[in-house]
Amino acid sequence: MVVTEIQRALIARGYDLGPGGADGDAGPKTIAAVTAFQRAAGLVADGIAGPLTQAALQKVDVTERRNPVERPGWLVLAEAELGVKEGAGAANNPRVVKLFADAGFPGIKQDSVAWCAAAVGAMLARAGFKPSGSLAARSYEAWGVGIKEPVLGCIATKRRGNSSWQGHVFFVVGANKDTVFGLGGNQSDAWTIAAFKRSEITSFRWPAGLPLCADAKLPTTIAGAKAGVSEA
Repeated sequence: MVVTEIQRALIARGYDLGPGGADGDAGPKTIAAVTAFQRAAGLVADGIAGPLTQAALQKVDVTERRNPVERPGWLVLAEAELGVKEGAGAANNPRVVKLFADAGFPGIKQDSVAWCAAAVGAMLARAGFKPSGSLAARSYEAWGVGIKEPVLGCIATKRRGNSSWQGHVFFVVGANKDTVFGLGGNQSDAWTIAAFKRSEITSFRWPAGLPLCADAKLPTTIAGAKAGVSEA
């Protein structure tokens, strides 16, 4: 199946692909819909429409009950960036530099500029949401709406050092009473999952008007998440 055929099959099952519909662009809304369909069909929910997913989509019966999207589109996109790091020495990784452009700052061409807010802003923009419009990490303290407890994919901000304005911003992928696990950029100069002290968190934010993801329980620990990562 080509992309437009996959999209038509998803639309026939009631999945919302946005105003573009079956436009042939496998963007974040299509990825999120594929992931939700896979969960409903009992398949591996990886957002990739492989042979098993295509076979399930081609079934005549389109009456299966679909589940709400459990992983927000911006988080699916961010997960695909894991491992991407700054260029060595004076080199600039174009994949990191593009984050600035997608977040609304095309004039920045060096990946040595702190890019955690650019990483969050780019993922939001690619998923169809408006970023904070700033490269200051703690600008996200005023973005969207505040939530008392973290949920999967929400944006978290934290203090950095003793400054009243310096900070860091990332997507939440796990939490317990002492620690918040964040998927973010510029964490030791790369996209990683890191562990942060919950006492350092200044806010949890969610897009205004968007329902929270259904039944997306946060893991309380994540193997391999490192504490003490550099955020500068």
